[in-house]
Amino acid sequence: MKMDIKLPIPRPQNRPIIITGPCSAETEEQVMKTAQMIVDQNLEIDMFRAGIWKPRTRPGSFEGIGFEGLKWLKKVKDTFGFKITTEVANTQHVFDALKIGIDAVWIGARTTVNPFSVQEVADALKGVDIPVFIKNPINPDLELWKGAVERIYNAGITRIGLIHRGFSKFGNTIYRNVPEWQIPIELKRTFPDMMIIVDSSHICGNRELLLEVSQTALDLNYDGVMLESHCDPSNAWSDAKQQVTPFQLKEQIIDRLQMRHSGVGDQVFHHNIEDLRQRIDAIDKELIQMMGNRMKVSQKIGEYKKQNNIAVLQPDRWNEIIDKAMQMAGPLDLSEEFISKVLKAIHQESINHQERIMQGDRKNEQVN
Repeated sequence: MKMDIKLPIPRPQNRPIIITGPCSAETEEQVMKTAQMIVDQNLEIDMFRAGIWKPRTRPGSFEGIGFEGLKWLKKVKDTFGFKITTEVANTQHVFDALKIGIDAVWIGARTTVNPFSVQEVADALKGVDIPVFIKNPINPDLELWKGAVERIYNAGITRIGLIHRGFSKFGNTIYRNVPEWQIPIELKRTFPDMMIIVDSSHICGNRELLLEVSQTALDLNYDGVMLESHCDPSNAWSDAKQQVTPFQLKEQIIDRLQMRHSGVGDQVFHHNIEDLRQRIDAIDKELIQMMGNRMKVSQKIGEYKKQNNIAVLQPDRWNEIIDKAMQMAGPLDLSEEFISKVLKAIHQESINHQERIMQGDRKNEQVN
């Protein structure tokens, strides 16, 4: 599906896009004080954000102040000149936000995961020329994210951007939501010119990793950052651990970020790196050929297993392969996580080849 998508907001020349403000609008004083502190820090921002309706995992948590908070955002806009943005999840949210004069809206992860909800928001936005940012769904489903973009575009919205806020994952991790950088990278391959912002606050879930994650995003050619700032983070009504004061935001994060050049149109860059890219291409070609050869050997093993009625999966052998690979990974500066993912993919392909061999007789019997 070919789309004519425009930038939702202008790209600054010499700095990343900065969207900041509290996780939740709690009181008028809190919202206005946070905005004033941003001004006092001489922090140049592109949009002031605050959650008005907060979809929470469990009932009983603070679920947002509601429509009254939109009035506080409007006061921020009128007092300080900031453009304002908030999350919408249904028709009424959209109507209320438009009524107050919101400059942009975003669709949250819990909404993106549900095509019915996205369609409801899309229908409410028909005929309105407003920027819409779309966060990734909670689960790492690329097609859901693409589908949300398409639904909003089909509603006549052309100023669309992406927000990467990480993905839920079972088990222990240093992140609140694991980045899974390869997923937004693949989405950018589909929509190469679409603006993408990293929501470092929701990826990290803590203050300590905000700079690292934000810089990683800029290294990957993201357009900017969404970072939650609060006048008194430790007493925030929601997500206190991941919020910072405007002073901390500027001194500890924004002022330390390094912008990267995309390299597009830089002839010197392309000339100097061409030899290395050709070497990469040659190695990739060799890797693919080697994997093809490996599958041929795996097929022979599958034929032997079939002839001798031996199970496809051999756990002891699989553990042996993993152990040997992990021992070799360290000296080659390859992470165990990377090697594990690669080997699991190769092993699954081997199983698929051998399973097709095992099922050959059954298919022949069905044909006969």
